[in-house]
Amino acid sequence: MKITIIVFIILILGCGLYLFLAKKERQINNILEKPMVNDNKLEIKKETPPKISIITVYDNYSADSRLKTAHGFSTFITLREKNILFDTGADSETLLNNIDKMAIDPKKIDFVFISHLHGDHTGGLPGILKINPDLTVYKPDSFSKSTEITNKVWTTGPLGTSIIEQSLIINFEQGLIIITGCAHPGIVNIIKKAKEMFPDQIVNLVIGGFHLSGASDSELQSIINDFKNLGVKKVAPCHCSGDKCRELFRAEYKENFIENGVGKIIEI
Repeated sequence: MKITIIVFIILILGCGLYLFLAKKERQINNILEKPMVNDNKLEIKKETPPKISIITVYDNYSADSRLKTAHGFSTFITLREKNILFDTGADSETLLNNIDKMAIDPKKIDFVFISHLHGDHTGGLPGILKINPDLTVYKPDSFSKSTEITNKVWTTGPLGTSIIEQSLIINFEQGLIIITGCAHPGIVNIIKKAKEMFPDQIVNLVIGGFHLSGASDSELQSIINDFKNLGVKKVAPCHCSGDKCRELFRAEYKENFIENGVGKIIEI
């Protein structure tokens, strides 16, 4: 009888110990399955910054109602460690107002690139130089031919006859970016020059003034066909391009048409 009681007690104790250990095992497993959190350190997800940023800061078309529009063109380009101001619009007041609202510091501009010497592209320069007087300014006559100004950034060199103009070319992994002021030498001719300089590269984007205001539908369609034949992937016409030009390019390029104007930010 005593032996039976002892065996019964042992069984009860054994079952209790088994249940206790099983519960502990489940608790340990639950802890191991949860991610470890360090309460003293916040984990911040870092986004990869764009390799190239292009901000239109002066234009007669608007992409941001907070900014002033006026006839002229200027765009602020950030390429890795370099900040470039392409053209300066027609007046300092409008340009400085816009870059201030876009949180751009004129003191951090590395150089100014002037496409051609018309007032709607040079008028804002005095205001910039007043803030940053030691700034290097490249005009078309600064170069005699296509030249690499800084890493990956080229000028076409001076083009045209009656109106001499240069355009900027950024040569990067995803293709060429061509930035034009007014394209007086002909927008197709500028693209052909870029292709001549970099025959193995595609043209990723053409942005700026195309100088096609007043061109007929047939002329515009012919130019659009040239763009297609030259392999231009995206377009962002503004300034002197004209409403009809933008309308027809938009219809042809669809999602690859960029509605450019002052305040537009393009990041690649």
